[in-house]
Amino acid sequence: MKSYPKRLIEVDLPIARISAHSRREKSLRHGHLSTLHIWWARRPLASCRAMSCAALWPAPTDAATPAEFIAVAKRQMQLWAAEQLNKVSPNSYQRFIRYRTKPELLDSAEELQDALFDFIADFADWDNANSKAYLSVAETLTLCAHRALTNDADGRPLVFDPFCGGGSIPLEANRIGADSFASDLNPIAVSLNRVLLTYFPRYQDKLLEGVRERAAQVASAAKLRLAEYYESDGQGEPIAYLWARTIRCEGPGCGARVPLIRSMQVTKEGEKWHYDWNIEGKYIGVALQRGAKTLSKASVAGGSVTCPIPSCGYTTKAKAVRVQLEAQRGGAEDAQLLSVYVQDGGSRRFREPAEVDLASVARAVADRADADEPRDEINDIRPYKNTRGLSAVTRIGIRTFGDMYTARQALAIRAFQRALMSLDFSETEPGLAQAIRATLNCAVSRFIFQNSSLSRWNASRATIEGAFGKQALQVVWDFAESNPLSSGPANWNGAVDWVVKVLEQNRWMQRGCEVVQSRAQDQVLPDGSASALLCDPPYFAAIPYADLSNVFYVWEREAFKGIHPELFREGLVNQDDEIIVTNANKGPKGETKDASYYKAEMLKALAAGMKATRQDGIAVIVFADSSTESWEAILGAVVDSGWRITGSWPIDTERQTRTQAAGAASLQSSVHIVCRPRLPDRNNVGDWRDVSSELPTRISEWMRRLSAEGVVGADAIFACLGPALEIYSRYERVEKANGDVVPLPEFLEIVWATVSREALNSVFVEADATSLEEDARLTAMWLWTLRKAATNLDEGGDDQESDDGDEEESAVASKKSGFRLEFDAARKISQGLGIHLEDLSGLVEITGDTARLLGVGERANYLLGKEAMEPRRKLAKAPSQLGLFADDIPEEPLAGSRMMMDAGKTALDRVHQAMLLFAAGRSEAMRVFVNTPTVGGNQQFWMLAQALSALYPTGTDEKRWVDGLLARKKGLGF
Repeated sequence: MKSYPKRLIEVDLPIARISAHSRREKSLRHGHLSTLHIWWARRPLASCRAMSCAALWPAPTDAATPAEFIAVAKRQMQLWAAEQLNKVSPNSYQRFIRYRTKPELLDSAEELQDALFDFIADFADWDNANSKAYLSVAETLTLCAHRALTNDADGRPLVFDPFCGGGSIPLEANRIGADSFASDLNPIAVSLNRVLLTYFPRYQDKLLEGVRERAAQVASAAKLRLAEYYESDGQGEPIAYLWARTIRCEGPGCGARVPLIRSMQVTKEGEKWHYDWNIEGKYIGVALQRGAKTLSKASVAGGSVTCPIPSCGYTTKAKAVRVQLEAQRGGAEDAQLLSVYVQDGGSRRFREPAEVDLASVARAVADRADADEPRDEINDIRPYKNTRGLSAVTRIGIRTFGDMYTARQALAIRAFQRALMSLDFSETEPGLAQAIRATLNCAVSRFIFQNSSLSRWNASRATIEGAFGKQALQVVWDFAESNPLSSGPANWNGAVDWVVKVLEQNRWMQRGCEVVQSRAQDQVLPDGSASALLCDPPYFAAIPYADLSNVFYVWEREAFKGIHPELFREGLVNQDDEIIVTNANKGPKGETKDASYYKAEMLKALAAGMKATRQDGIAVIVFADSSTESWEAILGAVVDSGWRITGSWPIDTERQTRTQAAGAASLQSSVHIVCRPRLPDRNNVGDWRDVSSELPTRISEWMRRLSAEGVVGADAIFACLGPALEIYSRYERVEKANGDVVPLPEFLEIVWATVSREALNSVFVEADATSLEEDARLTAMWLWTLRKAATNLDEGGDDQESDDGDEEESAVASKKSGFRLEFDAARKISQGLGIHLEDLSGLVEITGDTARLLGVGERANYLLGKEAMEPRRKLAKAPSQLGLFADDIPEEPLAGSRMMMDAGKTALDRVHQAMLLFAAGRSEAMRVFVNTPTVGGNQQFWMLAQALSALYPTGTDEKRWVDGLLARKKGLGF
């Protein structure tokens, strides 16, 4: 079998540095690809850029790497090091001075390889992405690598992405000198990719000039259509309107119309404004006030609405609120105008609604039919158990896409679309005219998600947040409406500016990419034409892309029939062939879209991709999901389609947000699975004894590497699947001594067990974890799985969250403490430790697909007994009530004559008992208890307490309590 040199990504990767640049990118705005047109779960450009370089460049330490590439790489690294020194960068000086003063160092293959990794890590920085020096080095290395490996003297490597989505991968492959071929089933994805990847490289300055010129014409035409709907009172230009949906109070004898307001704070920075209730009999209004303080409480919480009339105060339950809003078709048209944000000279301020505002709205309502808004129905079926899609808003009566908008918002969208499509392009080259229309449509599309009744007012930044705060639509009670003709937030000029800045940021593009609409399951490239398959396929059930994109499609299909007629047709986006797991629709033959469907269709897609890839080519498949079922499906598709896994790298691509549940597993990393085509060979059979004996060493080495890179918890667990599959997938099949084939699911069970044992060893570094009882081992592993990397991210946004329609469910869930895992993950972890979950009912609660490690407070009666907790039944929660020194705790004697209690059966029970005594302020009882020989006198007690201190999440009661116990260790005589 011919030997091909390893690529850099098969040897190593500076994942910590790439991750840092990827995380930073989440807070970037102007010029970033993500601001061209919304797309869901778009991968950071930093990780895609690094991945593309490392996948296409061979490793100097591999003996099969061509000498031609090594010679060029040496020269390029010397030039690049000199360039960095000329910048006098204190951060990079020490790394690069070696290569400038001692270029002979690069004669070492290891040094040269390290230099290439340094380059890749620095090139991942957003600030270096457009540097001519970096671009030149990257393109030179890409072309040299391809030509040296293939003997194609004048060619470029072709990178294929059959799931191009938001376009990050083909854009970055193009940036480093490769040719890109991008395809996607979704028409929205194809159209937005064509703007930047096809049209802009072709026309560049002509396109920019045309967009600016035609944007002004669109604005003029739209203003003629819309001016009467945005009239001013003469005291400043209205730039935003703040509204609240309303219901009738169902309190006895009340019936008042209540505005649904989640926060009475209008602004939080700069000049502060707030609302106070203005009650006149049964009329509920709001008074706009300057200042940060408000005397009034918001009317809605958890979906339930409390009447602010003092004599009433009745709370209409969430279910009844939904019934009322369903009758109003979501209530956007029956909303109450709370305030108007105006531009007055050089300053901005708020004012109360005026007659002219209400008259403008009334005219829009009367003319609503002119909007010809889409009446397509929104699918009300929840896509999956943890996936919302569009279904949440149907619970308040938003049945059609048109119901998402007020009359004025719908008229505004149509006015700009019609103005765009009515432009006279008779004197313009047809291709350029198509490019200008498609590009300006990206600006119009911003109104679709940013100017709807699901758009939130961001009180921290005094701006309007679009409808997609999550990968789903959310119920928003009080919403913000923009004036697109103004100079305020979410206006036309701003929308155009977002788009133009993306184009200007990518002036480096000289070569266009081909972008086509195609199923990933179909082969669209000739056999062996691609050097690399780099893709980011759908994440199982996480995101219903087609469902979400319909929000745009139903508005854009009429306009785009004149731009991309082959993409936009009647009806909705084709969801039949979409490779996701969902309950909301079926496959093309009526198949249920479950895990089996996902694996079967993904197998077809990856097999088609492999057929289009050279035999010496490479693939990188990006995947992120916290479901064990999803990982088994994608890995099964990878292996069964004929790919051999040769590497796996977790890169931080997700930002932790407040919308994620505390105490639940969620990923910060996307795992980049590196593969090579596995040549069919029925004699390539692996011996199970060899595979199973190699696995622990490989996992142990990889876990140490991940820990050093700051990859922890669930991220580390799933990142270990790749190295494990490197061993398994190198063979056509793996057999036991009796000839039985070891199927992938069985192998993965062994992998989970190996990872669990290794993780436990990393928690108890200098102790024998096997000496601990089952409950302690499971608790330690469970909490380790939930650990998150410390990233110091600026999350931005507002701290007003939107309900998702499951108000009662959310309220019940929020009352439960504890730490949640997907049941199957919990089962695999426990089995790996030789534990059965069902045997630990006093520690773990299983509900449906979720397993919950009980909070320590929930175990109080079991551990201490009801009598022992008297007279303080509730544990102190506020940190201010608990000090870190014994004399800070007020002593409270135990109830009755019971001054002693039995120590728990296990070390975990005894640690929890001591934590509870500390939390209850019973310092003397804690002193007596801990001084029992089987408690504090047993070193396991303190070893476990120390481990739990490191494992319990910061900010939890458990963390405070165990730290309080440890702080008193010395004072207790230990």
